[in-house]
Amino acid sequence: MNDKPISNRAWFLVVPVMVFVLFSSLIPMMTVVNYSVQDSMGQNSFFWNGSEWFRHLFDPTTDIGGRFSRALVRNLVFSGVVLLIEIPLGILVALCIPKRGWAVGAVLVSMTLPMLIPWNVVGTIWQVFARADIGLLGAALTGAGIPFNNTQDPLSAWSTIVVMDVWHWTSMVALLCYAGLKAIPDAFYQAARIDGAGRWSVFRNIELPKLRRVLIIAVLLRFMESFMIYTEPAVVTGGGPGEATSFLSLDLVKIALGQVDLGNAAALSLVYNLITLTLCWIFFTTMTQLDARGSA
Repeated sequence: MNDKPISNRAWFLVVPVMVFVLFSSLIPMMTVVNYSVQDSMGQNSFFWNGSEWFRHLFDPTTDIGGRFSRALVRNLVFSGVVLLIEIPLGILVALCIPKRGWAVGAVLVSMTLPMLIPWNVVGTIWQVFARADIGLLGAALTGAGIPFNNTQDPLSAWSTIVVMDVWHWTSMVALLCYAGLKAIPDAFYQAARIDGAGRWSVFRNIELPKLRRVLIIAVLLRFMESFMIYTEPAVVTGGGPGEATSFLSLDLVKIALGQVDLGNAAALSLVYNLITLTLCWIFFTTMTQLDARGSA
């Protein structure tokens, strides 16, 4: 029996990093909170404004309130659409990846390529790709008689943003699911073959239950990234046409930098952050409870 006392002094090595992270995150947050309860008369002169900016934000009759409610709906719809496409598609792609052999490395490396491209470059690629005059996608659809113009037609703009996000991030879901599939012991598959189980039965009774925890991570990561999307629609459509692809992140930048309305921008950023944290907590809690029930 080992009676050696357990030492937790190794945690002291992490303390400097934790202090730095807390300092670098709290200072900007405190600045935003300060702006959200004050107004400025210019020349760095501020006075107390209380909760006025938040009242404007939650009042749909005001300009900022209307923009906030419309952008929030667009964010939720966009995140819901890409999750409904990318999660099933990522699982399907992971099931098609070979489990062994020389092709495994080539396939996995090829799938990581979209994720290695910077977001602004992805936006530039799809901006050119979707052009109706010279872009392969836009010109092909126009030549086929399908009306497509992502700078003037809201449906075309939405389709471009959704397809671009699916192309960019489905690989991440597929790689996570592939790692989960590789972790399933061969004994489960051997038992299924002995019982004469079909391919659908193996997926429904063995693979999908074992992927639950991986899918929790995939859904959380994809929801957070899709709900906070900024660079790609900013480059491809600029939030247009009109407000069709103007998400909360784009509106926030326009209010803060374009209109230099720091009070409304600070209030919007705090509410935006709170909504993101709350929805992620709801996703995580719901999916972990479902996983616990399925494992019971």
